Amino acid sequence: MRLEGKVAVITGGASGIGLAATKRFAEEGARVAILDYNLEMGQNQAESFMREGYDVQFFQVDVSNEAMVHTVMKNVAEVFEGIDIVINNAGITNDSFLHKLTSEAFQQVLQVNVNGVLYCTQAALPYLIKKGKGRIINTSSVSGIYGNIGQTNYAASKAAVIGMTKTWAKELGRKGITVNAVAPGFVETAMVEKVPDKVIEQTKMLIPAGRLGQAEDIAHAYLFLASEEASYINGAVLQVDGGIMM
Repeated sequence: MRLEGKVAVITGGASGIGLAATKRFAEEGARVAILDYNLEMGQNQAESFMREGYDVQFFQVDVSNEAMVHTVMKNVAEVFEGIDIVINNAGITNDSFLHKLTSEAFQQVLQVNVNGVLYCTQAALPYLIKKGKGRIINTSSVSGIYGNIGQTNYAASKAAVIGMTKTWAKELGRKGITVNAVAPGFVETAMVEKVPDKVIEQTKMLIPAGRLGQAEDIAHAYLFLASEEASYINGAVLQVDGGIMM
């Protein structure tokens, strides 16, 4: 198995792409810490995985709360005796056209999507450095590369994630830690469910692959970047979008 004995922290791991990643990583032998805000969902998912024989545990956290993140990450490292992989997957949207966008909505998205990635990475970093090896994988978006109508805050946050990814890749590479990002396109998750069906059908027509992405498509990309096969990939942004942004 590709991740045998590795400890992976997956934020937003109780649903959507994060849940798909939790499943793939567990199947490949990783011990997984689900970090999620949703207490009931997180506990239920962890219990379900444990009944199947996987070593998956849940830790409730608000990634936008720096003190809470550091406390939880310390607990994870103590329970699992270290951390090898960090998947900064948690994120939110609060879409609005520019002329209607409030400062509160702008800051809310940045606090989770940017500050949350920073806090989780900083909190886990000492444990990765201690091992002298590790993987950090951040979730950006094609919106952060190309922009998207009505997503000033989301696009800004995901562009920031790319900048942080490349900076950390330069800082941490010599410490044995690679840092990469995955930029999903349109993926069938709760976020996309809010989009009108007509828009979804129009979007599908623009995707050369002919379909929306599935959560598993992104999970596979996470898995590759977390594996030994990707040991010489550092500072990359892997678009998983069916070719829509070519």
